[in-house]
Amino acid sequence: MNTALDIDLLEPESPLDDVWIKEVLKKSGMKYKRTQVKQDKVRENKDAVRRPEADPAFLIPRWPVVTIMGHVDHGKTTLLDKLRKTQVAAMEAGGITQHIGAFLVSLPSGEKITFLDTPGHAAFSAMRARGAHLTDIIILVVAAEDGIMKQTVESIQHAQNAQVPIILAINKCDKPEADPERVKKELLTYDVVCEEYGGDIQAVHISALKGDNLMALVEATVALAEILELRGDPTGLVEAIVVESRTDKGKGPVTTAIIKRGTLRKGAVLVAGKSWAKVRLLFDENGKTINDACPSMPVEIIGWKDLPSAGDEILEVESEQRAREVVDWRKYAEEQEKLKEDSKVIGTKRKEHQDSHRRVREKLGSLTWKEREFIKYQEIKKQNIRHKEKTEDLNTLPIIIKGDVDGSVEAILNIIDTYDATDECKLDLIHFGVGDINENDINLAETFNGVVYGFSVNASKVIQQLAVKKGVRIKLHNIIYRLVEDLQEELSGKLTPSMEENVIGEASVLATFSVTVGKKQVPVAGCRVQKGQLEKKLKFKLIRNGCVIWKGLLTSLKHHKDDVSVIKTGMDCGLSLDEAKIEFKTGDEIICFEEKEVLQKTSWDPGF
Repeated sequence: MNTALDIDLLEPESPLDDVWIKEVLKKSGMKYKRTQVKQDKVRENKDAVRRPEADPAFLIPRWPVVTIMGHVDHGKTTLLDKLRKTQVAAMEAGGITQHIGAFLVSLPSGEKITFLDTPGHAAFSAMRARGAHLTDIIILVVAAEDGIMKQTVESIQHAQNAQVPIILAINKCDKPEADPERVKKELLTYDVVCEEYGGDIQAVHISALKGDNLMALVEATVALAEILELRGDPTGLVEAIVVESRTDKGKGPVTTAIIKRGTLRKGAVLVAGKSWAKVRLLFDENGKTINDACPSMPVEIIGWKDLPSAGDEILEVESEQRAREVVDWRKYAEEQEKLKEDSKVIGTKRKEHQDSHRRVREKLGSLTWKEREFIKYQEIKKQNIRHKEKTEDLNTLPIIIKGDVDGSVEAILNIIDTYDATDECKLDLIHFGVGDINENDINLAETFNGVVYGFSVNASKVIQQLAVKKGVRIKLHNIIYRLVEDLQEELSGKLTPSMEENVIGEASVLATFSVTVGKKQVPVAGCRVQKGQLEKKLKFKLIRNGCVIWKGLLTSLKHHKDDVSVIKTGMDCGLSLDEAKIEFKTGDEIICFEEKEVLQKTSWDPGF
């Protein structure tokens, strides 16, 4: 109206031109302001990536990275210790100052081998998988008297998945019950065929404890490395893999890494995961400072701002500014991914809520307002009862996990992920981290009424006193399955004890009669004790045709006409129950029992 626009020419639902919108608004006495819809800016990908493959002409030979794998207690640690001691003696050093998880062995011939240590326990599957992907050769340690075990099979699978060649080290060959040939035959089932059986896998018989044949194992490793023609690129920006990470009191965040490409020097700027470092110091496996580290070399890196995770890829970047850019981008990318996942969940929940609301509306549509209000009131009442029951039944164990290195914490969290007994007791992981137990852990445990578990870490006297003061329990362990057993006991302690009946005596009813007590007729059973004894103070039950028809206490127990407290085997007695309505029949059984509380055990089985 009041415009030159011919409304008859417009199609229904057709958009109006800006000119007409402006004119209509002006005629209506309103102000007109046009704004553009903001376009979301797409952030430029600032991530650091690996360099393209180097020209084979520029590659130089590098020494092999060898991972020792096998079942727990099959002698991996003893073998590694023997190799380490040889190495320390050769270097004329006093002793190994710290465990690095990877170390270098120099041979008399001048060749070098980097050895990687992986735990054999079932809990450390993720660590072994990582070790398999980091390595050039796997030495599979199998005890000659035990043969193939669960983690042996898992180690073979890791090696086959990563397509890494295997050398078989049959350990404990000095024992009288050792049977190396049985081990070789058992391995055929898993496609591990030794040279004696027409395969290409070298088998070396060793005794790690006595040091027998260790040089033959090392020579077999060098021979295989020569066949593989391992080469590396010592130039350009560094690429490496984090083997392990931990927090050291004096040094701060420390990582053990294997250099894959380039030469690492002090002052280099590195990025790993969502953390970055300007390298302050480099240490070798004996704790000595070194100036540079070339491909295949294990090295401890000091200078991280935060602690990277084991398995993270380390990439060198040009400057600190570039490192911050990369870390910011990775944090942003992670946030975006999380937002996508959250919006999916929100969308699903919203749809569920809308569908539920629509169904309720349809159900209430045909009712009067009074009927609707009554149904709503009933629903609120039900919800309140449910909430109250949930609050009362909620049985929770809040825990805090602290470990010495990132891999240990990862292994413990993987075990906790297998927890499947939430219906019995909820296991609530409040916090986890690397390093010694600190004040923050104690404060968190106090707030949530939780337990602090430490694996291969310490709690200072000050922290222990604070824990006692605040009523917080600290549980320290050095063996992973001991920690898990402790956790199982803690969960079991949260469960309601079950009642167990312990039978004290059995009697059979031979006759029934009634006696007058005051104005009442009380049924009495004449019984003979067949087994054990009847004690008046304990509980009794009446069994007829195999069914329990009464449970409770006795009002009287008599031998002839005397009141007694105990009737022994073979004696006759008369007894009456605390429930007058129950009538006895000849042939009924009377059982005397006591109830005992039996602690329940959690049904959670972590699998080892």
